[in-house]
Amino acid sequence: MLQITNASLGLRFRRQLLYWVFYDGGYINASAEGVSISTGLELSRDPTGRMKVSNVSCQASVSRMHAAFGGTFRKVYDFLSTFITSGMRFLLNQQICPVLYHAGMVLLNSLLDTVPVRSSVDELVGIDYSLLKDPVASTSNLDMDFRGAFFPLAEGNWSFPNRAVEPQLQEEERMVYVAFSEFFFDSAMESYFWAGALQLSLVGDKVPHDLDMLLRATYFGSIVLLSPAVIDSPLKLELRVLAPPRCTIKPSGTTISVTASVTIALVPPDQPEVQLSSMIMDARLSAKMALRGKALRTQLDLRRFRIYSNQSALESLALIPLQAPLKTMLQIGVMPMLNERTWRGVQIPLPEGINFVREVVTNHAGFLTVGADLHFAKGLREVIEKNRPIDARASSAPPPSTAAV
Repeated sequence: MLQITNASLGLRFRRQLLYWVFYDGGYINASAEGVSISTGLELSRDPTGRMKVSNVSCQASVSRMHAAFGGTFRKVYDFLSTFITSGMRFLLNQQICPVLYHAGMVLLNSLLDTVPVRSSVDELVGIDYSLLKDPVASTSNLDMDFRGAFFPLAEGNWSFPNRAVEPQLQEEERMVYVAFSEFFFDSAMESYFWAGALQLSLVGDKVPHDLDMLLRATYFGSIVLLSPAVIDSPLKLELRVLAPPRCTIKPSGTTISVTASVTIALVPPDQPEVQLSSMIMDARLSAKMALRGKALRTQLDLRRFRIYSNQSALESLALIPLQAPLKTMLQIGVMPMLNERTWRGVQIPLPEGINFVREVVTNHAGFLTVGADLHFAKGLREVIEKNRPIDARASSAPPPSTAAV
């Protein structure tokens, strides 16, 4: 709702009239007083899940109007001023509501069209920010429920069950608060898992030299029994996530649990690879969220790491010497690649030209909130003029005015 009471408007007209030999030129300085405008926007969810202005209600009135005339026939206009100002007041009353209707139904909707609803994050995964229901307006807040789910681009209609707790927003120190449940992050990792992105293969020179030597020494007994043509073959280290990682959000922090297989093999040229060992890796990553501009970014850090054999407890004991070198390899070789991608972030649905500032991230049980103020990086008029259709004015005839004359 927007309400304006007892406002004033200043108007300046330039008049020019030529009829045969009759000429009149001059100006009119007019002022409208007691201007009252009451308008409301009805917000809804359109079929694509985008927020739209579905209707604009309006009442407007101008109580008094005064005019000062100048120019050739100023005295005549002064004599007729009561009649002229009454007509001007009538016309002004008729114009306010159609202008506001056009501003809401056309101009504001063209701004809302710049909010991303369903878009790609990269070449593998997209994100769906469609509204689940109509926005709810209260006396102090505007509440919107977004889907907030990632999906593999190869699976356009893919869905992931939401078992996370329902976020509760209670803070009011910032202009905007966005809550992200564990479902938001779980759907991202599930999407990348099914897109085949959560695997890594290091062969030959890609394996750190110290780790290569340690692995050959560890499996020396198995290597010496192989054919001489295979013994000096390049070493292969393959990591493959076995199940979608899971995110856990607590007031103390955010963690991500990962279970992966680690396969060590020799890859002789033009021959099948020879597997030396296969083990299971359990890792726990800490995740620190930050909001920059419109992007939600994540910084990952390896906190806990454990490898064990799924064959026997005795083989698990033999893997203990590999624990520290493999953890170092993950910290030096794998984590920077992950952070390079996660720090690029994912865009939060905001109209073009508006960014978040003064961001604050708070963890809760099962969800986290990001609070921020809004900053107009571009002029609102500039964004609207850029995005509205060329024929918008012609195609958006407002309904009959409800102005109270």
